[in-house]
Amino acid sequence: MSAVSEPHLSADADQKLEIQLLHDRILVRVATEDGERRSSGGIVIPATAQVARRLAWGDVLGVGNNVRNVKIHDRVLFNPEDQLEVEIQGHEYLVMRERDIHAIASERTEHGTGLYL
Repeated sequence: MSAVSEPHLSADADQKLEIQLLHDRILVRVATEDGERRSSGGIVIPATAQVARRLAWGDVLGVGNNVRNVKIHDRVLFNPEDQLEVEIQGHEYLVMRERDIHAIASERTEHGTGLYL
């Protein structure tokens, strides 16, 4: 069972509680976006532009004991609209199931797709 590496839930100023995710749950911190984006052709897309459903990247901070393929510190691709939010010490995180992860960014492997970020 893996404990969460970054956030700790405070009951008092002196007492900290360790968070352990259960079963196939994963705690993810969503990568921050600057708002405006640039297309590959250099066109600036404002933050208010309506886009089709967009997947997001996030960093895994904790995993439950039944998670098989995702590890702490992995960078994962998921749909943020379908996930549950939780606030821990004023920071927003998402809790999701392993099956809700679409991809994991990793170093080059011999059996990969040939796509790299």
